[in-house]
Amino acid sequence: MATIKVLPHPELCPDGVTFTPTTGVTLCTALLDANIGIEHACDQSLACTTCHVIIRDGFAKTGEMSEDEEDLLDRAWGLTSVSRLSCQVKVGDADLTVELPKYTINHARENH
Repeated sequence: MATIKVLPHPELCPDGVTFTPTTGVTLCTALLDANIGIEHACDQSLACTTCHVIIRDGFAKTGEMSEDEEDLLDRAWGLTSVSRLSCQVKVGDADLTVELPKYTINHARENH
């Protein structure tokens, strides 16, 4: 079984955490199930970038990225070469180390 290690984030996961997710769910769902309040403004419909994560270890095991995801990621704050939208990554057998970006772009939350 895979494990997911979430690096410390000052607001969402101050101490970091390692957990065993349910296989087959999205990484976003796995994080939410582990009580990590990652934003997901579009309800995981591939319409925003609020669930952007950085895969520090295991990126090559996260599967192919769609063109739509690549286009959306261009708008994400703190984009890196190992960024993914967590709603598009299916949890499999690979261990992942995940960093949650310091900021996210969520116009609804920012009252725009």
